[in-house]
Amino acid sequence: MGEPHAAREKKREKEMKRALGAPCSECGGSLRRRTIRQEFEREGVRVSVSGIRALVCSKCGEVYFAPGGAQALVDAANGLFALARRNRQSKGKLSAAVS
Repeated sequence: MGEPHAAREKKREKEMKRALGAPCSECGGSLRRRTIRQEFEREGVRVSVSGIRALVCSKCGEVYFAPGGAQALVDAANGLFALARRNRQSKGKLSAAVS
């Protein structure tokens, strides 16, 4: 079986702390912890996921996630798009928040 949830979270937190000391790979700016919102659009439907912990470059705005974080965000967005399809929602916006 995989790592317990608490162990995975501790590992992610450690990796985020290490990344805080590294410069942005795009522009060399400094990275800051932020809680962000990401929006996606597909076939006229927009979905928004907010409350996401990430590192953001203070200079260019490049976003960095903990390992596995980007995939988890994509999975969440895909789940919202699937919900829209099931409910035959062809326009508008769906939102989800992480707390």
